[in-house]
Parts: sequence; structure tokens; C-alpha cells
Amino acid sequence: MAFDVEQVRGVADRVAGSRGLEVVEVELRGGGKARMLRVFIDKPAGVTHEDCAEFSRELGTILDVEDVVPGNSYVLEVSSPGLDRKLFRPVDFERFAGSRIKLTTRNPMNGNRHFEGKLEKFENGRLTVEINSARKKSRADHMAGQKLEIDLTNVEKANLVPEF
Repeated sequence: MAFDVEQVRGVADRVAGSRGLEVVEVELRGGGKARMLRVFIDKPAGVTHEDCAEFSRELGTILDVEDVVPGNSYVLEVSSPGLDRKLFRPVDFERFAGSRIKLTTRNPMNGNRHFEGKLEKFENGRLTVEINSARKKSRADHMAGQKLEIDLTNVEKANLVPEF
């Protein structure tokens, strides 16, 4: 039986829902006895160490009993997505409208693929970002202050930029 990330996500979503949590991301890294199953959780008020510990105990037990991870040889790591959390689902971009983000596009836009700015809105599969600067100093610096519309399908990677 092969690893099915959607099956793990389903179990994680059930556990999270019963605790008022949201599953942000599920990933399996490594192989053999060095496999690590990472689950990132969140909630509006922020995730505590206790949230992670309780979620980990319950999820680990269910995954083992239901034999969701073949071979049962893995390390389960549960944590918050962090201040610089990844954004990849439409709901992520809707939730964090108004926040600073950095992103890399799959295809260049105005001669650049790396941007940083304020995520103004997300509608109909498109992000509107007010560009502060290019993440890497380049030709895009002249775009500072301009608004760029980017299809979600063209976003290779996006993260929040912590503001203090």
C-alpha cells in the first residue's frame, strides 16, 4: 500500500475539526526508517505547544490503528505554520489579504519572477499585489508602488512576510 497524503489529510482534518484547529499542510519526507510526517496546524488565536502535543497524540494513534501510513515506521511532527507561513490554497490568499507577502512566479512577469508587497485582494483565482520591491534586486525595482495581478496558477511559491 502506497502513502496517500489525502487519506492522512482526511484523518488530520477530523482530529483538527474536533479541536477547533485547521490543518494547513501535510507532507511526508524521507524514506525507509527516516520518514518524517509533518502536519502544520493553526487556529485564529494561534497554536500553543499544548495544541500541538494533544493533536499529535490523537492523530498518531488514529494513523497507527487505521494503518494509514504503510509500515508504521515514521516520525510525526506537528507544529504551527510559523510567522512566514506558506500560502498555496485560495483560502490562504483570501484570509491574508492586507498582509505583506513574498512570492515567486512560475513564468516571469515584467522580466522578473521574485516579488514582495502587500496582498491587496484575491478574487476569481487572481492575486492583486502592490509591489514594494523585487525580492532580489533586479529590473523589477522600478515596479515599486505598482499593482500586479497574478494568476494563482502562476504562483510557484508564496509566503507571508512577518511584520513587527
